[in-house]
Amino acid sequence: MKYEKWSLGYWLLKQYIRFTDWIIHDKVVLNGIENIPKNKPILFAPNHQNALSDPMAILLHTRFQPVWLARADIFKPGIITLILRFLKIMPVYRLRDGKEQLAKNDKTFADSVKVLKNNGALALFPEAAHSAKRQMLPHKKAVPRIVFMAEEKAQNQLDIHIIPTGIYYSSYWKFNRSILVNFGKPILVNNYLESYKNNANYATLALRNDLEKAITPLTLAIKSKTHYNCIEQIRLIFGNAHAHRLQKEKGLKQRFLADQHLVKKLDQLEQKNQKKIQELCKAAAKLDETARKYGLRTWLIENHENNFIKLGMNKLLLLLSFPVFAFGFIFNAVPFITIDKIVRKKVNDYAFWSSFFLVLGFTIFPLFYFLELWAVSWLLTAVWHKVLFLCLLPFTGKFAFRWYILLLKTTGRARLLFLQVFNPSVWRNVKQQQEQLFNDLNKSTR
Repeated sequence: MKYEKWSLGYWLLKQYIRFTDWIIHDKVVLNGIENIPKNKPILFAPNHQNALSDPMAILLHTRFQPVWLARADIFKPGIITLILRFLKIMPVYRLRDGKEQLAKNDKTFADSVKVLKNNGALALFPEAAHSAKRQMLPHKKAVPRIVFMAEEKAQNQLDIHIIPTGIYYSSYWKFNRSILVNFGKPILVNNYLESYKNNANYATLALRNDLEKAITPLTLAIKSKTHYNCIEQIRLIFGNAHAHRLQKEKGLKQRFLADQHLVKKLDQLEQKNQKKIQELCKAAAKLDETARKYGLRTWLIENHENNFIKLGMNKLLLLLSFPVFAFGFIFNAVPFITIDKIVRKKVNDYAFWSSFFLVLGFTIFPLFYFLELWAVSWLLTAVWHKVLFLCLLPFTGKFAFRWYILLLKTTGRARLLFLQVFNPSVWRNVKQQQEQLFNDLNKSTR
């Protein structure tokens, strides 16, 4: 396979998966797209926290057909290798794969040079593994080694631009999540070539460290190991309030910046005052436990104003849109629930849930859709009726999920109203817990 060539089959598959990806996500925001140069060889270097979702965030939302470099042990003989090659994934052999295997990297590097010479894009995770957390693992030397080797083979004529990339998820696995992809300013490999000529190891370490420094501000990385779960819980509970305090603008990018600020302050607090961070952790856990005891979520306690009006409007909207929900639910519930159960029962590592949901989604849903078309075809006499029916299924399915989420939120508002009216003393206690926690966090994160 000629990796450097544009592939029609790859392009067609990309369009289909891009549509599936759109169904799965609420929104995808690209930030810094102007930092990706035109007519230059590129290597994307993203953080890696969420398995297959990370490469999808780049390849589905840029103009490239990027060639990914992956560890060689995933290339199993037979159909798997053919699929990986069709998806433009090349093997990189490591010492652990056997010293005799390292010679096979010559072909990988030769193909990499061809991609770069054609102003194509390579992609490689500097961490060489996914963390499954909002943390960044120490960077390996793979990116510097590959770009330097590629430049050597091309007599330093490539002018490779490394694009540091940060990927931020509103949730790692929830359906209808949002993604922010931050593209940083390119790192020019040419700036390191003279140093590499004099001292290869020094240049390799310098480029690795500079790349890590460039990616860090593009990601959300909790440094704490001891209080990681606590800080993540505080981010979920206090994140919106903290973002509102920092700026009036709303949006995924603003929430990302606010989360960065919050996490940084909590990491610093852990270093300065262990007792205080532990107190905040206990208070956050207690608030979440109390809210769940009464069937609430902490965001409801925070946004309790005008609850009666919002409850009424939600009920009206649910009632008016119920026919669309019913159609979407009837024809999408079975494949959705089937995939959800398979993933939750068979995939132990939840970091892979979104990846399996995507793969199973774009394979299983079409099968169900055509079976459902066959089942109701006797009602659809005209061809355009059948086409319209098929086209409506994914859109109404996405609408049905959002309708269901609105139903859950409305039910939560009803519980909140019940608590406010029939058990005001308990409500005051819950609200007091939330206000005390927020006051403490406001003071601790300034």
